[in-house]
Amino acid sequence: MIGILKKKFGYGQIIVFGYMFIILFGGLLLSLPISSKTGEWTSYLNSVFTATSATCVTGLVVYDTYTHWSVFGQIIIMILIQIGGLGFMTIIALFSLFLKKNIGLYERKLLMQSAGSIKIGGVIRLIRRVALGTLIVEGTGMILLATSFVPKMGWAEGLFNALFHSVSAFCNAGFDIMGKYGQFSSITGFQNDVVVNVTIMVLIVVGGIGFIVWNDVITQKWHFKKYQLHSKIALTATLVLILGGAILFLLYENNAAFADLNIGEKIMAAFFQSITPRTAGFNSVEMSELSESGHLLTIILMFIGGSPGSTAGGIKTTTFVVVLLGAIASARHYTHINAFKKRLDESIVKEASAITTLYIVMIMISTLVICSIQPFSMKDVLFEVVSAIGTVGLTAGITTSLGSISKIIIILLMFAGRVGGLTLALVLAEKKTNVILDRPVEKILIG
Repeated sequence: MIGILKKKFGYGQIIVFGYMFIILFGGLLLSLPISSKTGEWTSYLNSVFTATSATCVTGLVVYDTYTHWSVFGQIIIMILIQIGGLGFMTIIALFSLFLKKNIGLYERKLLMQSAGSIKIGGVIRLIRRVALGTLIVEGTGMILLATSFVPKMGWAEGLFNALFHSVSAFCNAGFDIMGKYGQFSSITGFQNDVVVNVTIMVLIVVGGIGFIVWNDVITQKWHFKKYQLHSKIALTATLVLILGGAILFLLYENNAAFADLNIGEKIMAAFFQSITPRTAGFNSVEMSELSESGHLLTIILMFIGGSPGSTAGGIKTTTFVVVLLGAIASARHYTHINAFKKRLDESIVKEASAITTLYIVMIMISTLVICSIQPFSMKDVLFEVVSAIGTVGLTAGITTSLGSISKIIIILLMFAGRVGGLTLALVLAEKKTNVILDRPVEKILIG
């Protein structure tokens, strides 16, 4: 199959079309009567919306996952989340390894791009570690969550809930099946449960730091100086964003969303709200109760997202750091951009600027269009749009009220956010031939 595709399509195109096929097929399965609790057909547009949200590990939903979807439908959603989280090429590679089939150079290059690896050497070893690590982490998460869910729900339901939420948290999807305690309630019913909150937070962070960082930590252990520059930037940015976000949420929400919590619960909620926008989509407090500053901080964190080559979305932590360092270097008239005593390649700086610009443009256009056709406030629409393109899944409460055109826009944003805005742009321009022509240079005023 891949042998046929590689004659007609480039690496990026196969990844993009692969995700499209999974989403459309997943939407078809979810539209079947067996997938709904009522035994009725589900609108294909809403089914595709849900399939896109699951495959693109977002978490925005038009139906409450527990009350609308049957156990079969919930299992389909969980499978789509797992495929989307690991990357469909990773899943194909694992099947090939299991069947002891040879993986050629072309397939290895596809895997390198799909898994976010920097080099082709050792990509199969990385995939094996990703599979084993995923199994261990999700299994551990399931066991820990079961200690809280089983006593409250019983063995069968408790174990299924533990598995579903472990997969959803690790893949940064944000889907939940807690609708029996209130539709769209996420884990607000477990707001005071330390085990549930800490387990989900750890799963989100581990899933969002990236497979390359995992590999570095496994290989180099705790010798931070021996890590690749990518891992150093990703880990440092993640730590700063988590701590900084938690402190700001504690300040902003002390007398707002956290008003009824004791000091220990406030600290836990602050860390949870700092971690989940990057890009998991769970919430332990009602999003509508956040202060204006809390809303804006959440949007910023959703926009930045997790790290490359991970289950997370957003422009990515490394992109944010490179753009920030580039701005500082430009202001100080530095020739090069340095980080951890290493010089960054100029092409990386251009790529980071391109990604950030593309995301901002898509956010602005989508917000303008939805605001012009729907009676929602600009704040709520912006929140929804950033949540979609950042593959977060948090909402200000307008998802279920979106019209058909708005749903299609959100679907496209979730898709672009998962495959990467730059990848999507390159795919659309992949067949075009660049003509090398130097134009005359002329200066303009900037800033």
